[in-house]
Amino acid sequence: MKHLAYATGVFATLAGASFAETPELTVYTYDSFVSEWGPGPKVEAAFEAQCGCDLKFVSAGDGAALLSRIRLEGARSEADVVLGLDTNLTAAAAESGLFAPHGVTAEFDLPVAWDDDVFLPYDWGYFAFVHNKSFDAPSSFMALAESDVKILIQDPRSSTPGLGLLMWVKAAYGDKSAAVWEGLADNIVTVSKGWSEAYGLFLEGEADMVLSYTTSPAYHLIAEDDASKTTAKFEEGHYLQVEVAGKLASSDQPELADAFLKFMLSDGFQEVIPTTNWMYPAVTPDAGLAEGFAGMMKPERTLLLSAKEAADVRAGALEEWRAALSQ
Repeated sequence: MKHLAYATGVFATLAGASFAETPELTVYTYDSFVSEWGPGPKVEAAFEAQCGCDLKFVSAGDGAALLSRIRLEGARSEADVVLGLDTNLTAAAAESGLFAPHGVTAEFDLPVAWDDDVFLPYDWGYFAFVHNKSFDAPSSFMALAESDVKILIQDPRSSTPGLGLLMWVKAAYGDKSAAVWEGLADNIVTVSKGWSEAYGLFLEGEADMVLSYTTSPAYHLIAEDDASKTTAKFEEGHYLQVEVAGKLASSDQPELADAFLKFMLSDGFQEVIPTTNWMYPAVTPDAGLAEGFAGMMKPERTLLLSAKEAADVRAGALEEWRAALSQ
């Protein structure tokens, strides 16, 4: 009994010390990132192998929902890092005053120059409508609006692809975007909260096309050996999404948060992105991209509003969308 009590006491002491000595880094991100097939599990294992810490991913819905949650929690948030905003949200996020400069210098493989001192990119891609190759897809928003093609999209209030679609239409049509939405309203079968729901419905045959990315067919090709999916190439061009991460100014683990942001740009993170998040990496890893990415559609024109422009037109674009869908 004496030896058992002693052993139990030693174990409790060592366990308490172990927990006390293991710092925890909390990263808020979107649902698909932390899924079993997403980047989260591999990123967690790779970072923990070198940080001596406990990396905790917290799912907070889809991308656009992240900013809403952080604003609601404010400086009381448990998050140290937010991963999953994009350039349509970075101006509003910076204006919140909740994020701290990253202090990281890097060379990125992006279609645009990057000079944001608060948010760091980790991947990028072009929005597109995915469909089966056997389907005769329209080649523009106007052709789509004039057709009886059924589409699935995401809610711009909670989803970054949904917001990206608003910016895509606005960048392509400007003051005429309200009329475009009026034409598209009867093509929309469902507006889902996030990307995963909409894409799942598409795979179940609920619509002809779903809003996703030009790289989405790479998943089916590489992971499923299925070459039946492709994307519609629009004459207006395609809107670019750059996904970013930022450090919370209120973090109680600022040095660990900095270490994670630097790790995010290393091969240990970037080589995971193409075949788990199915996007292009912000820094091309030494091993390059999986072979299936070579056949993905390349837009002839890149559309992108600056972070400030996106912030300025967001409310008006959202109202145009609401008005069209409510008719």
